Amino acid sequence: MEKMMKEEEVEDVFYSPEKVMEEVKENGRNEVMMNINNNNYVEENKKFKIMRETVEKEDPACKEIDDLTLRRFLRARDLDVEKASAMLMKYITWRRTFVPKGSISTSEISNEIAQNKMFMQGTDKYGHPIALVFGARHFCSKGGVEEFKRFLVFALDKLCSRIPHAQEKFIIIGDLEGYGYCNSDVRGYLAALSILQDYYPERLGKLYVVHVPYIFMTVWKIIHPIIDKNTKKKIVFVENKRLQATLKEDIDESQLPEIYGGKLKLVPIQDA
Repeated sequence: MEKMMKEEEVEDVFYSPEKVMEEVKENGRNEVMMNINNNNYVEENKKFKIMRETVEKEDPACKEIDDLTLRRFLRARDLDVEKASAMLMKYITWRRTFVPKGSISTSEISNEIAQNKMFMQGTDKYGHPIALVFGARHFCSKGGVEEFKRFLVFALDKLCSRIPHAQEKFIIIGDLEGYGYCNSDVRGYLAALSILQDYYPERLGKLYVVHVPYIFMTVWKIIHPIIDKNTKKKIVFVENKRLQATLKEDIDESQLPEIYGGKLKLVPIQDA
């Protein structure tokens, strides 16, 4: 009975390939069209101008921030200028202190890189760059959560640098095969969520979570309430029996890693 309850509990988070494809198509269309046919487009432009004036008055350095970045922060706060401006100013302050040199060097994250857990892998059908993360290779390193946060920024900056013009998002495949209690790093996961949601808004296109073990659902219950509603919509749990079919709806075989039936060899994030 307990096993059946666990199976039902986990099953609820999985998506069918048909639903995934429908959502991917919708997200792709929305991003390419850049809200041209959306009734909020005119309203967004008005709010964008107000926000631009607001943040530049508060910090003249904001003049260097490109329009697309500013719009991402605005959308992340549902066009609320006050909240979006506060979010942007928080990001600027964080970036100056956390990444004072403008980028994170590999020498600052040597313990994280040694775990060989993240790879850069091709693009999806819309041109979004793809990253693959092996959850079972993540351990709390002697560098602690601070080094893990630096590693995240290093990786996210790498991904963003590969996003082509007219696109804004990236795709992540989180593979949890072999995942156990020794990989359950709640502090690290919460730090990752904070960085992604607060400092890289509207960058995640889709997160595919594959080979999900029951043990992970204990961690999921902890972090799920903290994930904002927009991010939750982008998380797709994929059943093992539908793995290749689901990924290939969104990613061409030539752009998939060999382990998922594709043709690409794994490329460590630091070598990409």
